Amino acid sequence: MIVLSINGQDSQVDVPDDMPLLWVLRDVLGMYGTKFGCGIAQCGACTVHLDGQAVRSCVLPVAGAVGKKITTIEGIGATDIGKRVQQAWLGIEVAQCGYCQTGQIMTATALLAQKPTPTDADIDSAMSGNLCRCGTYVRIRAAIKQAATGQVTLPQTIA
Repeated sequence: MIVLSINGQDSQVDVPDDMPLLWVLRDVLGMYGTKFGCGIAQCGACTVHLDGQAVRSCVLPVAGAVGKKITTIEGIGATDIGKRVQQAWLGIEVAQCGYCQTGQIMTATALLAQKPTPTDADIDSAMSGNLCRCGTYVRIRAAIKQAATGQVTLPQTIA
């Protein structure tokens, strides 16, 4: 039996040590927010935090996550930075198809935790491993900058 700390709660799973964390999250625990993209850590759709660091869960054996704090997209909004990033994503309407956005948000949140006022170069470097087929990179950068300032504006709803 393996015990994982996910989003502040312990979960016990009976899986092989070498099973990728992504499949434990999705198939065993039913946490579908973390996406499968490429399976080779190249696209970033599967990004989660491991002790605050952005990692690719599709290639991380579950045994490598034991004893560490795992944060997924389901739990990132419980942090101040994560909440600001999610709100900025909504305010700027970053997502088009949305498939890659959970990984983008997780990477952006890790970046802002390490560099609260990132430069364009910092953003480009941190986000370079996250692919967006819809090409929303300009909006992603704008959302990260907005989240960094804390001046997040949510979109107006039409009544």
